[in-house]
Amino acid sequence: MSQQDWLEKDYYEVLGVPKDAPASDIKKAFRKLARELHPDHNPGDDAARERFKDVSEAYSVLSDDKKRKEYDETRSLFGSGLGGRMPGGAPGGGGMPFDLSDLIGNAQNRAGGFTDLFGSLFGGGRHNAPPTDRMGRDIEAEVSVGFTDAVLGTTLPLSLRSPGVCDLCHGTGAKPGTSPRTCPTCHGSGLTSSNQGAFSFSEPCKDCSGTGSIVDEKCPECRGSGGVTKTRTMSVRLPAGVSDGQRIRVRGKGEPGGRGGPAGDLYVLVHVTPDDLFGRSGKNITLTVPVTFAEAALGADLRVPTVDGVVTVRVPPGTPSGRVLRVRGKGVPAKTGAGDLLVTIDVAVPPELSERARKALAEFAAETPAAPRNQIDARVRRQEH
Repeated sequence: MSQQDWLEKDYYEVLGVPKDAPASDIKKAFRKLARELHPDHNPGDDAARERFKDVSEAYSVLSDDKKRKEYDETRSLFGSGLGGRMPGGAPGGGGMPFDLSDLIGNAQNRAGGFTDLFGSLFGGGRHNAPPTDRMGRDIEAEVSVGFTDAVLGTTLPLSLRSPGVCDLCHGTGAKPGTSPRTCPTCHGSGLTSSNQGAFSFSEPCKDCSGTGSIVDEKCPECRGSGGVTKTRTMSVRLPAGVSDGQRIRVRGKGEPGGRGGPAGDLYVLVHVTPDDLFGRSGKNITLTVPVTFAEAALGADLRVPTVDGVVTVRVPPGTPSGRVLRVRGKGVPAKTGAGDLLVTIDVAVPPELSERARKALAEFAAETPAAPRNQIDARVRRQEH
């Protein structure tokens, strides 16, 4: 599929939908036509096979938001039926043949896409303006932190080995004591233009490689690039409540920009080491606390840890195993309010009993009501009879 196909084929008409049709209608129309025209349903029907290809091609463009936008822009700009000739060529002859797919494809591959193409066509292109400073690339690093540091926040030292500004030439690329000179070919713009009939094309200047300047005597340290690979050490602040797998953005700490442009950003991927006691559920911290049967039955005051201290949790008499007690404000700090500490009570059953304990427990059982299984026991009796 070439870009010239976009000018010659009305994909909306192929699918039988209006130009403002939503994506759902386009999908529905394609499915209906695909079922009707599929070669398996039309063996030996060449016309149906070709129509199926056209429908598939139309759907591949209109179902993709980016391609659909470019398709609409292309047809809006050039219209349909140019006949493969330059604007200004007389219908049926006299025009200069050309391939619109090359024209549009080149425009799309440039940094500005269709914006550059429109500007070049109508005199508003960016080729008359000086090249903008290039922003540095973003970089990524990984760190591992403990559970408590992730909850409360921490500052970590981070060593990075990445491109940086050359200390000898300070990024100019020129030998100390010299300076880059303005490129005489593009006059510092970094672009050269050429006219082809009604169109004007811009491309990076070949003499200065699009930088707008020429270095006659290159810096011996960076060899004219203006940058060297170096090790940087910095401190990175991880906010309170950072979670495992979260990426923290540190603005301006990525690779330095070209020609004095702004630096990129640093993205720190955080790995949180699991804790032996604590877990996490959103803003809440979870903790399971084993208790004895006597503590659960009679009630108890338990001293339990939090991420930043110790608190007392009151276990009410008759607390069943699995009950969750909430300690407010002792979870993960957040701007909207800290989470809570969720304490799950786990009644522990001793694996072994002394003879004295066994006797005491038997006496206890004799003094307590029957086992709390009334509904289950009733069902068992019905099924046995």
